Amino acid sequence: MLNMIIIFIMYFIGNMIFVLKHKHLLIMLLSLEFIVLSIFLLLMMSLIYIEFNMYMLMVFLVFSVCEGALGISILVSMIRSYGNDYFQSFNLL
Repeated sequence: MLNMIIIFIMYFIGNMIFVLKHKHLLIMLLSLEFIVLSIFLLLMMSLIYIEFNMYMLMVFLVFSVCEGALGISILVSMIRSYGNDYFQSFNLL
């Protein structure tokens, strides 16, 4: 029970960092990875509790790694194009 409370606190902190620190892309990507880690732990605890197979966790990890690689590639492209990772430095139009 205490593990679930800690996981929910992790998820809430990750969301708060994502909302409050929206100026830098790198901090937003790190908070997204923190949210993914908390969801992974929640899934792992839930699947252990109901004694289910862990195949879904492998699929979840594959998608989270693809999300991280895509985020890093966007970050590198943005830094090469604009010189920093501020959202205010480029125009979307």
